[in-house]
Formats: sequence, structure tokens, C-alpha cells
Amino acid sequence: MNEIGKKIRELREKKGLSQEELAESAKVNLRTIQRIENNESEPRGKTLNLICAVLDIHAEDILDYGKQADKSYLIIFHLSALAFLAIPVGNIILPLILWMNKKDSIIGLKEVGANLLNFQIVWSVLTFTSITAFALFKIMHYGTYDILFYIFIGLYALNIILPITFAIKTNKGISENLYPNIIKLIK
Repeated sequence: MNEIGKKIRELREKKGLSQEELAESAKVNLRTIQRIENNESEPRGKTLNLICAVLDIHAEDILDYGKQADKSYLIIFHLSALAFLAIPVGNIILPLILWMNKKDSIIGLKEVGANLLNFQIVWSVLTFTSITAFALFKIMHYGTYDILFYIFIGLYALNIILPITFAIKTNKGISENLYPNIIKLIK
């Protein structure tokens, strides 16, 4: 538990905040922040929640109740979305299985997983809709339908490029919500 102060300092510095700015934003005494970062005291209850709100993290992530950092699992998790290349809706099924098994034991997986799954669900619906509409318009010889095929190819390419890109970013230490999400079905 005596790592809390170190974690708060690292997160504060990563956000580019001084101790004074953190104290002011969190409405906490500056001396309290100094004591926490020097491991002279541990933040509890309201103080911890106020600091976490300013740092845009959950208190559980700082306290790490049995959680561990596992960058390689996060990388595999991102790449699991590529399962759609071999299995229909594998881009949802495989990440969902990986997420459900480890979301409470790996730091950051809960948020990253929900973000990835929301994107994959929306992507699947859009992709299925575009290829189905293309097929129907082609069968019925209805107007210019080629654009729907290009949309399908674009979406397909996007779902190959994004997981690889985000796996590389995760390997470099960037593990935030990277996927664009319009609709949040999973939280």
C-alpha cells in the first residue's frame, strides 16, 4: 500500500500538474498532497476520490486490490479483435472472453475492454449493413451501389489497422481509451 504516493506523483507529473495545481483542483490542502506523495500518509475516502477525479482515474486503479500491470495481455487483447478475419463476429467473441476473464485483475483492462467492445459492436453493425445494402442494391439493379462496397472495404481495412496501431501504442505505454466510440453499450 505504500506505493500509493508514488503512483499519485507519477500520474500527477504525467498530467503535467504541480502539487499546488493538484491540491487546488482537488480542493485538498497542499500539505496533504505533499504528505501523500512522500508516503507519510495514505489518502482515504473523500480525499482519495477527489484526487482521483482530478487525475481522471478510478480509486481502484491506484489501490490495485489484487490488480497487476500486464502490458502483454493488453497487446494480445487489442490484437484479438482481428479474429474477425477467420471467424464471423470473432472480433466481439474473443475480446469478450478475454475481457470477462481478466477485467478485474489487470490494471486498465476494464476501461480499455469496454472501449474496444463498444467499437467492435458498432463496427460489426455498420459493416454488415453496408455489405447487405450493397448486395440488395446490386441484385435489384438500384442506382449507384458501388459506394456501399467501398464503405465496406474501408471499414474492413479500418478494423485491421486500428487494433495493430493500438497494440503498438500499448507496447509503448499508452493504454487509454483509444477506439472512437459513438455509442456506449458496455460500460
